[in-house]
Order: sequence, then structure tokens, then C-alpha cells
Amino acid sequence: MGKTVKIVLAGEGGQGVQSVAQIIAEAADEEGKQVLYIPNFGVEQRGGVSVAYVQIGDGPIGSPKFEKGDIVVALSDRAVQRTGRYVGPKTAFLYDSSIPVEKGDLPGDAGEILPIPAIDTAKKELHPRVFNILILGAVLGATGVVPVDRARLAIEKKLGYKFEKDPKLRDLNFRAMDRGMELVKKMAGQRNGDTPSLFANNKQII
Repeated sequence: MGKTVKIVLAGEGGQGVQSVAQIIAEAADEEGKQVLYIPNFGVEQRGGVSVAYVQIGDGPIGSPKFEKGDIVVALSDRAVQRTGRYVGPKTAFLYDSSIPVEKGDLPGDAGEILPIPAIDTAKKELHPRVFNILILGAVLGATGVVPVDRARLAIEKKLGYKFEKDPKLRDLNFRAMDRGMELVKKMAGQRNGDTPSLFANNKQII
């Protein structure tokens, strides 16, 4: 039986964390994987820390809870603090490099720490509204947890009604996903097309 991939995504309300989790879960389900997605909102849906837990496996998923994630994504300083408990020696910890966080606040026992300029890249190269899709691409680039074509179909399913109104949004979202994949692979110090070092040498999570 294949390994279950455990993903934690966290950010401020309104950053699109749950949308990213939903798209990953949808893509994995369409790929025939077993999927468990649990959303957890802050005290307020906007203004509180929003956390999403996703597990993806080839076989049955044993428990809805887990202690350590394979990849943990934090999109704000409060999210960094909230998710530290899920980081261990085999965890890739990915966060937005624009977050005003001290080095000592980052998890010291992470297998790999991947800071990427997600917000800045979205603002300068794309559009702020596709920031979360750029993060989606970063997760895919770090893990390969679902095929890119499945992710595209899942994006289409979730945002298709917006694409019908403004077809340019389709290309914008797909470019954001591709850019996120590029950023995380570059930060992991790999050649174009390779997987990040944490998952190389038989350490790939799937």
C-alpha cells in the first residue's frame, strides 16, 4: 500500500487556503486516490487563521488526525506559529518570504525550509487574486501529489463560472500555478524539471 501524503495549509482568512485544499482534494479524487479534507477556520472566517488538513493515499486513510505533515504551508506570521507543531525531520516547510517573521520563529527541525516570494510574484507578474493558485503550484511542485493536468481540471471545475465571464482569468490562473511550481523548484536548488531535494534520492512522498 502506498504512503498517505499529509498536507497542512494555513493562512489568514481570505487568503484562499481552503480553496487550494479543495482543488488539491478534487484533483486527487478524480485521479482515483483516497482523500480526506478537513477545514478548520479561526474564530472568524475573515480575520482568523484558516487551516486546511488534506490527506491523500492509494489505500484507506486510517485516521483523520496526524502529528506531522509531509508538507506544511504557512502564509502569514500567525500561520507560521500555528503550524509549527506539524513540522518534523521529514517535513518540507513552505512559507511566503514576505512574511515579517524572525528566523527563530521558523521550525528548527524541518527537513527542508522553502521560502518563496509568492505575494510579491503574484503582485508584480500576475495579479494578487491568483496568489492562492500560485501557492497551489508550489505545493504541486514540491510534492507531485497530483498530476498537473488533473489540477488544471480541478481549477476549471471550481472557477469555470468565472472563466466564462472573463476568459483571460483561465490563462492567468494556469500561469500562476506554473509559476508557483517554478518558484519552489528553484528555491529547492534543483535543475528545471527536477523534484525538490527533500523528495529526491527515494524520499519522494508519493
